[in-house]
Amino acid sequence: MRLTLHTDYALRLLMHLAVTPGRLVTITEVAEAFAISRNHLVKVAHELGKAGFVETMRGRGGGLRLARPPEKIVIGDVVRAMEEDFRIVECFDREANTCCIAPACRLKRLLRDALDAWASVLDEATLADLAAKPAPLRRLLALTA
Repeated sequence: MRLTLHTDYALRLLMHLAVTPGRLVTITEVAEAFAISRNHLVKVAHELGKAGFVETMRGRGGGLRLARPPEKIVIGDVVRAMEEDFRIVECFDREANTCCIAPACRLKRLLRDALDAWASVLDEATLADLAAKPAPLRRLLALTA
């Protein structure tokens, strides 16, 4: 499996917010901390807001914060909300499938089981699990107090 950069940035943004509770965080602050594209992060933050993971406050003094406690944000839910699809092979898309062996192929079932197992592991973890020991993350992100 491979996650898109969009999902990678979403998870990083959420971890940043989880280790900075009680205050609004700007997109610029997160972009600089991770040395990633601010423009891309704006889109990510918008999607996270639409999905109900973050609250966005506009204007002077605005920023982002978690919309719910980190223990209520399941990583599998975040990944499913951010990824466009999970068609890891052509035959997962009925309309676009042109594989001539699809009716007899057992690979599709194996890959489906692997994808389900992967998603199951992500569903066992919450944002609180990822931020359980915030000190190292805060240090690496150059966060004070």
